[in-house]
Amino acid sequence: MMRASPDGMGRNMWTGIGLPLFLSTLLFALDVAPAAAAPKAEPWPFWAANDPGSRTSIDHAPWDRFLKKYVVTNHPSGVNRVRYASVTPDDRKSLDAYVQKLQQVEVTRLNRSEQKAYWINLYNALTVKVVLDHYPVKSIRDIKISPGVFSSGPWGAKLATIQGQKVSFDDIEHRVLRPLWKDNRVHYAVNCASIGCPNLQPEAYTPANTEALLERGSREYVNHPRGARIAGDRLQLSSIYEWFRADFGGSEESVVRHLQSYAEPVFAEKLKSFKGKLSYEYDWRINGP
Repeated sequence: MMRASPDGMGRNMWTGIGLPLFLSTLLFALDVAPAAAAPKAEPWPFWAANDPGSRTSIDHAPWDRFLKKYVVTNHPSGVNRVRYASVTPDDRKSLDAYVQKLQQVEVTRLNRSEQKAYWINLYNALTVKVVLDHYPVKSIRDIKISPGVFSSGPWGAKLATIQGQKVSFDDIEHRVLRPLWKDNRVHYAVNCASIGCPNLQPEAYTPANTEALLERGSREYVNHPRGARIAGDRLQLSSIYEWFRADFGGSEESVVRHLQSYAEPVFAEKLKSFKGKLSYEYDWRINGP
């Protein structure tokens, strides 16, 4: 469901007076849900098709320019923010045109590297577009356009049509990216426009940079308090690690091992010797500045 690494200012905030303030405000926005609430990764066979020999390249430059202009990477919280309120009418049109252009791509004729970057960019661009279409909102969950009486958020709405197939956010994440690539780092790539989410990177994904961005996003999130932190005798984790535990090995022990693989040395040592309980939380407030 990004950005450059948090600078010293961001890290100092969380370990200084900013952390208590963050935690107190976070109490108003937490959402704790059982792991069973997460959709299962069930592949959509239609999108499994690909052409290994394809040299077709998708132009993500419009999205890249948008990100570089509106994603704030130096916020003192260490969480990337999007300047939704500052997006100009011309840039709105450019974003709409980019999303429309992506829907005209014959995705099944691309190679796998192009496909992976395509789906991540489409998911993130659609997310920003949906927020802008309903802005101002306090949380993306307030954009209740998914089908069903008890639906929350936009994730079930069929917002794009590609090769004759109507596609939703849930389809992209749970029926394409997760099951077809089986790469748990996509959770650090797709962005849900929330503070609790891994950051929206300030550049578009491409076959050339996808691996580096996935690694960067993994390290950033694991080493930020909203991803993981030790609080007394508890290891406080993002609900992502509960909702999608199956993608991180299926157990709390495997989740901790995953965290260790991306944690900075001091944090990794603490995780190695940690014997307490795990708890989960998520901040659904909009990731505006």
